[in-house]
Amino acid sequence: MTRPFLLLLGWLCVGLGVLGLFVPMMPGVVFLILAAACFSRSSPKFERWLVEHDWLGPPVRQWRLHGAIPAHAKAIAVTSLGVSFGFVLLFGPPAIAVAAVGLSMAAVAAYIVTRPAPPA
Repeated sequence: MTRPFLLLLGWLCVGLGVLGLFVPMMPGVVFLILAAACFSRSSPKFERWLVEHDWLGPPVRQWRLHGAIPAHAKAIAVTSLGVSFGFVLLFGPPAIAVAAVGLSMAAVAAYIVTRPAPPA
């Protein structure tokens, strides 16, 4: 039961990852990394396909080998978090919600910024 679910989730993540490569402010690589993780537990064949893919594979390989995020991707991610937080503020939710979202986004931004850059 788990393998079919992970296989389906992997393909859903591939679809979202490809979509994220074309849609501004939507993370694509995160979904590709999740897809590779799902495939590693459900289908070695599809995991190999994704990791060795000419376009989709390089960021997944960089993440697996070095835990690396390129500087331009870090900038886009942190900017996206800031814009998203701006939208949260725009809708005026309760202060506790603003604080929870702000702290969560700050933690994610700190994690992203502290990841190493890929080797040259």
